[in-house]
Amino acid sequence: MSHPIVHAEIRSSDPDATRAFFGELFGWTYPTEGAFPGYTFVETGVPGALYTAISPLQGDDDLVTFFVGVEDIAASVADATRLGGRVIQDPVEVPGVSFALIADPLGHVVGLAQQL
Repeated sequence: MSHPIVHAEIRSSDPDATRAFFGELFGWTYPTEGAFPGYTFVETGVPGALYTAISPLQGDDDLVTFFVGVEDIAASVADATRLGGRVIQDPVEVPGVSFALIADPLGHVVGLAQQL
């Protein structure tokens, strides 16, 4: 079974400043608002580029991460903890997807995403 990287995200304590910085640096634009206020999708100008977003914090710390596609998010979270990892953010459902954040035993944070 394959597990592709399906999404990247920058979670920021100041998403407007983050958008302005990367917009100026890379020419990114932000044409659509996402699942909640302040959450925007990134238009990189490259057709078919990785689905990417900038959002407000969804926890205590700023974070840059990617999300791996899984078929069963609950099983993947359980496997991560069984292997010595920990749950950073329990699974959350938004329209079309359930997502969670886990960390490996060294603390590297990775997202999990299951299409609904």
